[in-house]
Amino acid sequence: MPALAQRPAASPATASPPPTTAADLRQRLLLPVLALLLVGAVLLSAGAGAMPIPVGGVLGILLHKLDLTTALAFEPQQEAVLWAIRLPRVCLGVLIGAALGVAGAAMQGLFRNPLADPGLIGVSAGASLAAVTTIVLEATLLGVVREWLGFYALAVAAFLGACGTTMLVYQLSKENGRSVVGTMLLAGIAINSLAGALTGLLTYTATDEQLRSITFWGLGSLGGASWPTVLSVLPLLAVPIVLLPRLGKSLNLLALGEEQASHLGLPVTHLKRQLIGLATLAVGTSVAVAGTIGFLGLVVPHLVRLVAGPDHRTVLPGAALGGALVLTLADMLARTVVAPAELPIGILTALLGTPVFLWILLREKRQRGV
Repeated sequence: MPALAQRPAASPATASPPPTTAADLRQRLLLPVLALLLVGAVLLSAGAGAMPIPVGGVLGILLHKLDLTTALAFEPQQEAVLWAIRLPRVCLGVLIGAALGVAGAAMQGLFRNPLADPGLIGVSAGASLAAVTTIVLEATLLGVVREWLGFYALAVAAFLGACGTTMLVYQLSKENGRSVVGTMLLAGIAINSLAGALTGLLTYTATDEQLRSITFWGLGSLGGASWPTVLSVLPLLAVPIVLLPRLGKSLNLLALGEEQASHLGLPVTHLKRQLIGLATLAVGTSVAVAGTIGFLGLVVPHLVRLVAGPDHRTVLPGAALGGALVLTLADMLARTVVAPAELPIGILTALLGTPVFLWILLREKRQRGV
């Protein structure tokens, strides 16, 4: 019986590439589209306000600051307003939005839950407790510290409070030298409740003037932005914004489960420490400078995941760009929707984020066929 002739295998050079699906296209286009939208949002936000500046004027001022000749006209007063007031605020919003977005995506990857939030490990609650303590007890020894640190006293206290509660939650979650995600979640809920109770107790004893400070700080605002503030938080926020997206491949392995990831050579304990430390740095610094801004770290990463899929190599940078975009637009609305007054940005993000969050829940409910 003659041997059957074998068909020669296709060489790599002649093999046809797999067809590009709609999901692949969305994943490739997401980051460039978000980057372009962010640039447009920055230009619009920088020009919005009591003294409107057209986009051409904003570009002309920026090019002038770079010593580049341009035909785009602008007025000296517009240049002063943009450079001293608007641009620092927009830059701070971009940094904080990117930090909160990428921290939220990292926590969702750590807990393997798309509805997780950095607040689960007590970051925001600890920062709020420390800030309220500083405001209420300023007549005690803390008052001397506040006079010494000046404008940055509240920010330093909030940052230390965020780090302290996160370290406490991490230590409580350790079993046999390893942190357990489920225990960490329960410890975070307990610490959040305790910090909330202590914050409420301090608020109850506060004076009317202190209550106004607590309320304004707790609702979140970028109103205190200045170039010294931006430069002081830039290195602290740049570290998590740059380093967290580099952990995307590790988070993809962690999604398989801790045991499977360990068998594949992933240092799970070291990865957890990195994620918690960088997320705490991002959220603690953001809360210390701008107060509590809710829903951003929860909704933005989930929306990015709906568009681009579960690959954390895209989700993490996409959440950073999306967070910066959303907070930039939210701050523009906060400055203009009730002008000449200013709406606390935490209220606006909650009003915008709650319907989106409910839509996400209903969408998942329909997908499960419930």
